[in-house]
Amino acid sequence: MDQEGSAFAPLPLDWETSAVAERRRRFLSPALASFVAYDEPVVWRRGEGQYVWDNEGRRYLDCMAQNVCISVGHAHPGVLSAVHQQMRELPHVTTAYHHPQPGHFAEELVATLPDGPDWVAHFVNSGAEAVDLAVLLARAHTRNYELLALRDAYHGMHYGAQTATGIGQARQLAPPAPGYVQVMAPHSYRGPLGPDAGPYLEELGRTIHTNTCGAVAGLIAEPIQGYGGIVEMPPDYLRGAAELVRAAGGLLLVDEVQAGVARTGDHFWGFEAHGVVPDVIILSKGIGNGFPLAAVVTRREVAESMAARMFFNTYGANPTCCAAGRAVLRAIEQEGLQDNARLVGGRILRGLRTLQERYPRLGDVRGRGLLIGTEIVADPTTREADAAAAARVQLELLARGMVVGLCGREHNVVKINPPLCATEADAAALLEAMDAALTLAL
Repeated sequence: MDQEGSAFAPLPLDWETSAVAERRRRFLSPALASFVAYDEPVVWRRGEGQYVWDNEGRRYLDCMAQNVCISVGHAHPGVLSAVHQQMRELPHVTTAYHHPQPGHFAEELVATLPDGPDWVAHFVNSGAEAVDLAVLLARAHTRNYELLALRDAYHGMHYGAQTATGIGQARQLAPPAPGYVQVMAPHSYRGPLGPDAGPYLEELGRTIHTNTCGAVAGLIAEPIQGYGGIVEMPPDYLRGAAELVRAAGGLLLVDEVQAGVARTGDHFWGFEAHGVVPDVIILSKGIGNGFPLAAVVTRREVAESMAARMFFNTYGANPTCCAAGRAVLRAIEQEGLQDNARLVGGRILRGLRTLQERYPRLGDVRGRGLLIGTEIVADPTTREADAAAAARVQLELLARGMVVGLCGREHNVVKINPPLCATEADAAALLEAMDAALTLAL
């Protein structure tokens, strides 16, 4: 039998846009329609580096990195080589057996963390799964139950993770997971208590003493709230929060799914900018560069709290995904991508702040490295959010070959987080497109 007619011939794909959209509507869950980037479908056919091409051959700068998943670039040759090599040998080994890839990856991963703690890693498949595991760890270790989470935070949409998420649209119309207590989050631009950490730490202390029994399992927080609007925790907040939570018997759980893996440029992990070492670290997205990979990293004594009873993940520590994770770490180091994120992100931030002087409805520009957001407002004095104008900016940018996202409590924050390999030329092109988009949209 010839190759075309063999069992190993490529599986057929219909790339026509309306056909892709109709199959999704007909055969995939209707819930997927609740979270789409654009009203009109955009079909991606291939990617390379920081770029993606649609099914009609148009090239775009992927300033969303496929929801912050692509860190070192689409179809990175080093990642693909590591994955292909592992897949040719043995694609999957469940954790009931041994394989060298997970151990090597864990060793290389914990080497990026602060010295001192005896760090260990537990690999799973997604950020939401890692969040649920981190909460389980905190409760098992402290023997306390109530878990503090910040408003406007995003930690996923599974049962426990969606309850930790402080965004109403991310919660289903069903009873939430028990034991989660929401806390007012700092916000440099919209915070009701101002931009500084002090009042929010006081509010955190009051919450512990009034909305909990006084003994908590921990606090989960992002160093920079991603889907919540690219909101960085103010100086001293995470350190002060850790002191309050630990005094109440709990742990500090830091969600690095969006802010970690060199994305902020100045540091490999977002928490490093805040002078605190977490007890539990949650990571996913960029660590796998598009492969389903996540992890919970914690001190050995915390992890041992779950070791007396059975626990495993069928696909956790999959050697193919671990090979991808190892190649991501190698690419970041060998290609200088952390420093590149700092330089290119700084160029974008400076350019956006220059545009802000000409377009006052760019109410705020914020972020670190290649994790950037800018608020679109109806009035710079009242700071009234303008989601409709933000959506127009997003569409005008798409027409100019730039893929950006929308996020924030009011969905009015234009989110910019390209792969870490984006260049100064890409930054200049993005800023030129943004200038044109703002002229037409505002």
